[in-house]
Amino acid sequence: MKTAVEELTPTRVKLTIEVPFEELKPSLDKAYKELAKQVRLKGFRPGKAPARLIDQYVGRGAVLQEAVNDALPGLYGAAIEEKELFVLGQPEVEVTKIDDGKELEFTAEVDVRPTFEVPEYEGLPVTVDDAVVTDEEIAETLDNLRDRFATLTTVERAAAEGDTVTIDLSAVIDGEEVEDAATKGYSYEVGAEGAIEGLNEAIVGLSAGESKSFPSTLVAGSRQGEEAEVTVAVQSVKVKELPGADDEFAQLASEFDTIEELKDDVRKRLDRQKKMNQVGQARDKALEALLEKVEIPLPESVVDSEKARRNEQLDQQLAYAGLTREAYLAEEDKSAEEFDAELDEAARKAVAGGFILDQLALQEELGVENEELSEYVVTQAMQMNLPPQQLAQYLTENNQIPALVAEVLRSKALNLIVEHVKISDESGNELDLEELRKEINGETATVEVADEAESDEAAEVAEAEIVEEAPEAAEAKDEEGSSKA
Repeated sequence: MKTAVEELTPTRVKLTIEVPFEELKPSLDKAYKELAKQVRLKGFRPGKAPARLIDQYVGRGAVLQEAVNDALPGLYGAAIEEKELFVLGQPEVEVTKIDDGKELEFTAEVDVRPTFEVPEYEGLPVTVDDAVVTDEEIAETLDNLRDRFATLTTVERAAAEGDTVTIDLSAVIDGEEVEDAATKGYSYEVGAEGAIEGLNEAIVGLSAGESKSFPSTLVAGSRQGEEAEVTVAVQSVKVKELPGADDEFAQLASEFDTIEELKDDVRKRLDRQKKMNQVGQARDKALEALLEKVEIPLPESVVDSEKARRNEQLDQQLAYAGLTREAYLAEEDKSAEEFDAELDEAARKAVAGGFILDQLALQEELGVENEELSEYVVTQAMQMNLPPQQLAQYLTENNQIPALVAEVLRSKALNLIVEHVKISDESGNELDLEELRKEINGETATVEVADEAESDEAAEVAEAEIVEEAPEAAEAKDEEGSSKA
């Protein structure tokens, strides 16, 4: 087999592949066997008809077409491996020549990962937020906790922002009531975000037994997105009363005896959260800083796929929240054009970032162990509130192990970058990421010890699900990485 590669763009190539006819023999033999099962020739049992008679019955062209279709994937894969190409997506294949008994020729156009070197990142400066807990933040956290223990008391006055009201809602379009837009006895906090447009303004000033109509766009149901005349009727008005921030509340809401002990615990938790945010910011900003040092050409097909994925994810979230795309954009105060521009920029950064991490994993010859895959599955399962073995089974059955290997490799490559950059907070204090992690873990040691046994057990179960397939996937990824630039 002979392969020539033509670079169409920095991210797309055209392969011209010439195959001697003898290399098609296994596929030709297979084609004859398959076609023999389908034809019925007098004097021959099914599947036993000789090749010459099959040629006469179905035509030599049909046999060649069957053989070529069978051989193309393997021939294309061999050409990619021979030329050490890192392909992205499916190729556009065209058979350009079939010279019976002599040669097959076909072309394949496909996107490829661009060739580049990862810039130097040793000592690259990265700035993260300060991890300072203020008294205002502690007070706000306590207020949120007190809000969870609040009581509602009915008042005989008009509704105001912050009150909780019980309301009935109905909607009419062109004189016809919209049944699935009506609700009764709905408890609603006046001023809440994400409400029907105009609802908050309509409720304020209404007392129990009063109602008001206003125009609005329906955000859910069979008439979603249509303009309607909405009527809200107030059944009752209640005011929220928070418990006092005292020792009695501390004993009610926590394991602490005094409010000062509760405040101290809140401070520690906020401090830990801020330090965790610093670690997350360090990872994100280290990659962003590296992206600024290199210009990477991006395949538009890959960018389009990433944009489509993000759009689909947003649509799912909006559907779950009962919002339209139009309502979401209005809430964000963005036009559709502004949103698309931001989405395009984010998608390009994500694709470029992935390329950098993939390339670094190749340069540093990073690998993935089964234990690392299992730990990743457990972590993802916990975030998705799923049993680890269920997620592991899903990934295995849906052939997602190679993608899992790639994700873990990228994470390891990013960890490598972060270990070598220079991290400072906004106040100019240089931070040691390892020390930050120790502080975070040290403050939650008692919790983590309790969780560790469960995590270890879950990891063992998850590993049992993927251990048979993972080595092959990891090996395939390593072979691909070591030979594809």
